[in-house]
Amino acid sequence: MAGGKLSPRQKMINLMYLVFIAMLAMNMSKQVLSAFGFMNEKLDASNAVAVKKIDATYANLATKASEQPDKFGTKNNQAEKIKIASADMYSYIESMKEELTKNVEDKTNYETMDVTDVGDTYFFKGDKNSEAGQAFLDRIGSFRSVYSNTLKGKEYTTLVTNVDTRFDTEDLKLEGVGTQPWLRNRYEGFPLITTVTNLTQMQADIKTSETEMLSTMIRGQLESDVSMTNYQPILIPENSATLEGTNFKGKIVLGRYDASLKPSKVIVNGKEITTFSGGGAILDFPAGKVGENQLVGEFIFMENGKAVTLDIKAAYAVVAKPNSAVISADKMNVVYRGVQNPITISMPGIPDNAIKANAPGLKKAKGLGRYMMSPGKGREVKINVTGILPDGQSVTSGQVFRIKDIPAPVAAVRGEYGMIKMPKSTLQKATISSLLPDFVFDLTIKISGFSVKVPGQPTVIVKGNKFDAAAIRVLNKARRGDVVIVFDIKQKLQGNSGYYLKNASPVNVEITN
Repeated sequence: MAGGKLSPRQKMINLMYLVFIAMLAMNMSKQVLSAFGFMNEKLDASNAVAVKKIDATYANLATKASEQPDKFGTKNNQAEKIKIASADMYSYIESMKEELTKNVEDKTNYETMDVTDVGDTYFFKGDKNSEAGQAFLDRIGSFRSVYSNTLKGKEYTTLVTNVDTRFDTEDLKLEGVGTQPWLRNRYEGFPLITTVTNLTQMQADIKTSETEMLSTMIRGQLESDVSMTNYQPILIPENSATLEGTNFKGKIVLGRYDASLKPSKVIVNGKEITTFSGGGAILDFPAGKVGENQLVGEFIFMENGKAVTLDIKAAYAVVAKPNSAVISADKMNVVYRGVQNPITISMPGIPDNAIKANAPGLKKAKGLGRYMMSPGKGREVKINVTGILPDGQSVTSGQVFRIKDIPAPVAAVRGEYGMIKMPKSTLQKATISSLLPDFVFDLTIKISGFSVKVPGQPTVIVKGNKFDAAAIRVLNKARRGDVVIVFDIKQKLQGNSGYYLKNASPVNVEITN
């Protein structure tokens, strides 16, 4: 364009062309500067939103750490170190931006922020880094090391690598010209708005790293929580007890036990449980009455700072504790007519209130499984028993008992019976009674009269249970060695005067003087 001889007109055209190109270049430069400015605005706005979200996540993690320290305590401590380092680095970069733009009157007029000497003066001093430039590099290195020193473990490998890449300040390789220091490559000779935008982008990188770190922590814990290796098969029977001969019914489900979860409070049947193990509340209390018992209460734990309550509703069966062996003589199933025979009736695994027994003369008494039987006529009686199983089915059983009369009593003097020896003076004052030796019931027999026979003397009939005057006169005629017979006892069973007792055998008394 400048070669050869040009006419004045051509020279003018060429000059106008150069001016036109220069004007285009100037317009393009202004557009680029404005674009960086607008980008910086968007980055600032995005960073402000990110700060609020990240702070909320930090607060949520701290809350979970206070609620479940075993699960989130270590993670929260790590996150706190990252949070402090990130906030410090973010503020440091913000102060750099303020220092670089302190002489800019209108910070929104990006076209005026085209100077390059501000950044060059701030970061460099001749061929070396300035004090501020070197401090910037050192702070980046320190920030990067916080991640690698704080976050250990395979789950953080990718995150630490990303941080190292984002904040890498190693020398950069240039094609054909060797390497160039990172600081000069990024900040030397650039317009001021470019430098400010570059720093804002670094602040965004800080927030991106924090977001990844928190996401890795929470996602890793969630994956661990829902991992199938944390689940165990749990058997849930349809009934709390299964009897022999019936089908077992229930189901097996997968349930997760979280050993690190400790509820804030567990209340069962009105009492607070204070012992925990493996994420569960340890129950240890009296079993309660025989039969089905209810467990009701609340399982309370904290979630995101709020109390979450789960209702407890369950049932368990209590079977009577054996305190003696059941031993029976097969030929001795006997009840006696004329007395109340105590009977104990029970069915293993069935509560007393679900058992019904019936037989002629059988009545329920006080106490679990206690009955009284007063048999009537006949030689046998059958007791029928029906029990209701937990599933509603009924079980029936029965037992036949022989009915016997009360055995014949024996006449006694002063509690002695059979052939006894006694002075006349003692016999005169003695009480005549009727006894049931070795009988299983302690019965009382009331005496209303008896007969006395002295050898060689007529029989005397006495009313009451002691010798009267007539009997004493006859007794005084007895000699030493004579045997006085007391017989024909008039007797009735106390408490059941309508029952006819068999005749009592006589008592023989040999007179000793």
